[in-house]
Amino acid sequence: MNDMSLTNLQEGKTTVSAAAIEALAGQQRGSVLDASDASYDEARAIWNAMIDRRPGLIVQCAGAADVVNAVRFARDNNLLVSVRGGGHNIAGNAVCDGGLMIDLSSMKALRVDAAAKQAWVEPGATLADVDRETQSFGLALPTGINSTTGIAGLTLGGGFGWITRKFGLTIDNLLSADVVTANGELVRASPTENPDLFWALRGGGGNFGVVTSFEFKLHELGPQVISGLVVHPFDDAQTVLEQYRQALETAPDELTCWAVMRQAPPLPFLPEQWHGKEVLVLAMCYCGDLEAGEKATAKLRAIGKPIADVVGPNPFTGWQQAFDPLLTPGARNYWKSLDFIEFSDATIGILTDAVRELPGPECEIFVGHVGGAAGRVAVDATAFPQRNSHFVMNVHARWREPQMDRACIGWARNLFEAAKPYAAGTAYINFMPEDEVDRVEAAYGSNYQRLAEVKRRYDPQNLFRMNQNVRPAEGLGVAA
Repeated sequence: MNDMSLTNLQEGKTTVSAAAIEALAGQQRGSVLDASDASYDEARAIWNAMIDRRPGLIVQCAGAADVVNAVRFARDNNLLVSVRGGGHNIAGNAVCDGGLMIDLSSMKALRVDAAAKQAWVEPGATLADVDRETQSFGLALPTGINSTTGIAGLTLGGGFGWITRKFGLTIDNLLSADVVTANGELVRASPTENPDLFWALRGGGGNFGVVTSFEFKLHELGPQVISGLVVHPFDDAQTVLEQYRQALETAPDELTCWAVMRQAPPLPFLPEQWHGKEVLVLAMCYCGDLEAGEKATAKLRAIGKPIADVVGPNPFTGWQQAFDPLLTPGARNYWKSLDFIEFSDATIGILTDAVRELPGPECEIFVGHVGGAAGRVAVDATAFPQRNSHFVMNVHARWREPQMDRACIGWARNLFEAAKPYAAGTAYINFMPEDEVDRVEAAYGSNYQRLAEVKRRYDPQNLFRMNQNVRPAEGLGVAA
């Protein structure tokens, strides 16, 4: 490699010698890439095709020591740093322009202790990797709804999905983490070791270091759950959503039901005349006794006159992948998200009006049903603040052609502004796009100041800023 001009923390350029880069490469078990390498373009590509950034260097780490070396190299050369786990984050913060990208995607080791009901997971693992390994032992970790998502980013932002109401958020099941901090030190964060760091990692995103290993608590589950879809004509959406809201008031923790509004994909169980037409889908999962699940889902399945009902016993690993075909990489994506304590009539009206103006066949709105065990954790127990939210709305604009950017992004923003007066004020940081930097403090609410203090202690120079950034509290360091 030659001397390189790399982006620094002041958004200028720093020249790094070829000798220094070669020394870094010589320390690593993994690879160090630049734009001349054949695998460079593949390494910088991530899930959201709107993100097209070109790092100066990509360090593909094979273990914790590689991460330590990469962080020290970035620190010593004052370089802009991004960290890639699964590369699934909507904002695209895994990739930086001109700086150093720390790529963890090869670190996929996963070990389950079935007797202790615990798992140790490296940050490159996907949710599918976690599900496959844990379900082999009849155990599960509550995670998200798209199995290609990386476990690291999901966990650090909170993590919720089909079994959260029963078992809590992903962070509520985090027992410890190994973290490389901004000074290049590998430390353990747990309730007894660096407890302030442990608090911040549970919802505070990638602000505080690079996690090289997660230790999780697991729960008995499966191999089957009651799950599936009930598809309704969109003309019935208002009534169906009102009854959906009412049915959830008495739902047990084992039952989760999300509402999805979009044009119907060509699903094999849907009559062909419905393909491409607007529909309302109730997607449900009961994570308990199968017979009890049949009874618990009955009220939701009795709503309205559905086009199709395919709810029944399914392998949990299969249900975790049910939405993957609608979320494949390669499309352009832009999201807007709001938390709701109540799913009001006004909100329902705003959402249904927006679905009548969908700008493209892959655009959708989903309303995630949360609460339950996740809502019984104190707001200040973890960095994740929105414990009172019973619903999370994500406006998911998705399209293929750049000329559709304006229409799709505008649609999502308009819906967000219309629904915002009825929302809780917090936000799920994993659903926030890159243009919402001004929303971070509000997203964390009363927890933000404590996060800023922890940031000042562990990253006073704001080395880890390619995230939904919490700036160090004033009084120490430079927060450029």
